[in-house]
Amino acid sequence: MPLPHLLLAVAVMAVWGTNFVVIAFALEHLPPLLLAALRFALVFFPLALFVKRPAGVSWRNLATYGVLIGAGQFGLLFLAMKDDITPGLASLVVQSQIFFTIGLSMRLSGERVGFYQWAALALATSGIAIIFANSGGGATPLGLGLVLLAALCWAGGNITARGAKGAPMLPYIVWSSVFAVPPLVVLAFVFEGWPAIEGGLRDADAASWAAVVWQSVGNTLFGYTAWQWLLARHPAAVVTPMALLVPIFGRSASAIVLHEPMPAWKLIAAGLVLAGLALNLLWPLLRERVRARGQA
Repeated sequence: MPLPHLLLAVAVMAVWGTNFVVIAFALEHLPPLLLAALRFALVFFPLALFVKRPAGVSWRNLATYGVLIGAGQFGLLFLAMKDDITPGLASLVVQSQIFFTIGLSMRLSGERVGFYQWAALALATSGIAIIFANSGGGATPLGLGLVLLAALCWAGGNITARGAKGAPMLPYIVWSSVFAVPPLVVLAFVFEGWPAIEGGLRDADAASWAAVVWQSVGNTLFGYTAWQWLLARHPAAVVTPMALLVPIFGRSASAIVLHEPMPAWKLIAAGLVLAGLALNLLWPLLRERVRARGQA
C-alpha cells in the first residue's frame, strides 16, 4: 500500500476511534436516541438531493440496513454511552461485531468457521468477561449488554449490506439513513419524552451541534467513503486489519481527553480482545503468505 493510502487508512481509523469521545461530548446535552436521529437525518438530507439511490438495491434492503445500523447499532450504543459505559471500553467491546458477523454468516449461509476463528473468539470473549467481572469500573452490566446488542445489530447490517451486491457505499449509506430516522424519533418520544427532547435541543451548545455534524460528515460520509475507496484499490486482507487501530485510538483519546482511568484489568481485557481481533484478521493473510512462499 503506498504511503498516501496508508496515511488515509490511518486517518479513517483515527476518525472512527476518536469519534467515541465526540459522542461523549454530544451526550452531555442531547438525549442519546435524539442524537442518533439527528445524526442520520443529516446524513440523508441534503445529500439525497444530489446522490442518486443505488441502482439494483431494493428498498427492503435499504430499510433493513437503516434500521439495524441506525436504531440498532447507534441507538443502543448511544444509550449505553450515556451513563453505563466509558467511550474507551465502548470502542473496544463494539468490535465484537466481527465475531457476530462470522456467527451470522455461518448460521445463514453455511460458511465454515476455522479453528483460528474459534481461538480468536475465545480470546476476545475472555477480555469481555474481564470487563463484565469488573462492572462498575467503567461499564455496568446494562451498558455492556447494550453495546453487545449494538455489535450484533452491526453484524446484521454487515450481512444485509452483502445483499447490496457491491453497491457504492456513499449512496447506500445516504439512502439507507432515511429509514433510521423514523424509528429513532418514535423511540426518543417513547423512552426519552418530549421534555427531555425539548430540553436537549434548547441546552445544546455549539460544541454539541459540532459533534452532531461531525457524526454525519466526518465519521459517516468521509469515513465510509474513504474506506470503500481503499477497499476498491487494495486487497481486503491488506485493508481490513487496519480496523485494529479503532479501539486503540478510541481508548487513547478517552484516556487523554476524558481522563478515563486505565487500571491493569482494563489493559489486560483490551489486550485479549485486540489479540482475538488480530488473530481473526491477520491469520488468513499470514497463511496465504506462507503458502505463496512454499509454492515459489
